[in-house]
Amino acid sequence: MTYITKPKFHHPALPKNAIGFTHRDYEGSISTLCAGCGHDSISAAIIEACFELAIEPHRVAKLSGIGCSSKTPTYFLGLSHGFNSVHGRMPSVLTGANLANRDLIYLGVSGDGDSASIGFGQFAHALRRGVNMVYIVENNGVYGLTKGQFSATADRGTKSKRGVTNTDNSIDLPAMALQLGATFVARSFSGDKGQLVPIIKAAIEHEGAAFVDVISPCVAFNNHAGSTKSFDYVREHNEAINRLDFMTGRAPIAVNYAPGEVQIVEQHDGSRLALRKLNAEYDVHDRVAALGFLQHHAAGGQIVTGLLYVEKDPSDLHDHLRTVDQPLNQLTDADLCPGSAALAAINASLR
Repeated sequence: MTYITKPKFHHPALPKNAIGFTHRDYEGSISTLCAGCGHDSISAAIIEACFELAIEPHRVAKLSGIGCSSKTPTYFLGLSHGFNSVHGRMPSVLTGANLANRDLIYLGVSGDGDSASIGFGQFAHALRRGVNMVYIVENNGVYGLTKGQFSATADRGTKSKRGVTNTDNSIDLPAMALQLGATFVARSFSGDKGQLVPIIKAAIEHEGAAFVDVISPCVAFNNHAGSTKSFDYVREHNEAINRLDFMTGRAPIAVNYAPGEVQIVEQHDGSRLALRKLNAEYDVHDRVAALGFLQHHAAGGQIVTGLLYVEKDPSDLHDHLRTVDQPLNQLTDADLCPGSAALAAINASLR
């Protein structure tokens, strides 16, 4: 993997958080992704979330698979633990690490090709088992590293850059996460920092399987007319629970309007974005209603963003397996092999 390190020097007057860290302490290497890639905005949102939560970087373990999205952990939390696994296998590696050391904060970063195709089974089992993690999918609907083939999340009827029409039905990852039992499910847009940062913060503090799907248009292969993952399409069809403030290479566009209202915002390229804030009556604790809500708006071509579901009293894999509070990688031989008397007592209890 090619990467360029940043200079260690930074201005001594940079703002610091509660534990004395600056934003620079949560950054990584310089990104080598395409200029304007939404994935870099997601990296920035993760940096901001960790800075605001005052997380010690050494408490975070970041894991990824293969793809443009799986390169991004190089670009944030350079002082944290990291492991880049093989295509689609990130959830299994993360599960094993979590079982060994439950004291770390686990951040899994994947893509739609990585999670919805070769890693679909891995995705499903990690969520249904309730692994305590933040599982972020940077979703652009294409295989960017292999020149823009459709991924499993590409909508039926969408066209590739070369004009080929996708005839397969798409996989809705948040809907799957809801069905599989994830206790925190959200979707956001890479350009909506005002919405994405709080979602990531909430996911980090959630004690259970937290899944965040982030629509992140590919500027090289999926940002053209006919694509339902392009910037223009998301602008026109986004129905947001929170404010959408899409960041471009020019001055940022900011909007402020009341819940329940529709706001039409003209973008720098002349296209118009229709934003709708959901009212306060949306129940984030109703899993069945969340599924119906997603399907209803998907049928109308709308992308719903925001916190879709959160369980009031979540549990995780360690609760299900009734593991000890002490991390397994810290147990001694005496803890793991208590002797014949303990074994005899266990056998006697089963008779």
